[in-house]
Amino acid sequence: MPDKIEVNIRIPNKTRYLSLIGQIGENLALALDKYGGDREELAYHINLVLTEAIANAMIHGNVKDPAKDVHITIGVDNECLRIRVRDQGQGFDINSLPGPEGNALDDHGRGIHIIRCLMDEVTYRRLDDGNVLEMVKCLSPVPSSKRDTSSE
Repeated sequence: MPDKIEVNIRIPNKTRYLSLIGQIGENLALALDKYGGDREELAYHINLVLTEAIANAMIHGNVKDPAKDVHITIGVDNECLRIRVRDQGQGFDINSLPGPEGNALDDHGRGIHIIRCLMDEVTYRRLDDGNVLEMVKCLSPVPSSKRDTSSE
């Protein structure tokens, strides 16, 4: 039977939890026996995409509202690591975001681009009670073309 892991975390809409959740994702990536690539690099990337996605959910999705929360699910099976970050906000059109070629000195606006570069699949969709950003990293060799499927 294949090893499967699923971690569900619900956190208050406070950025002080970013590091904790990033470290959980990082430690989980380091523990993956069947990953054929560089686990240290994977762990760093998972920490980075988690903190970027959660920060976006808190700041942009939940508009810094302390009454809202963010739900994170990290799942692993033999083939994929899946991360879902769910907020309670109004959502946005992920395809309308400008690319990274904007002001190189700007501190904002690169999170989704970084996530798309580091993950094999990125999907964003609206739910009845919020939005979910799903990110997938293949644990076997990466497909010849990365997929990015986004919808409002």
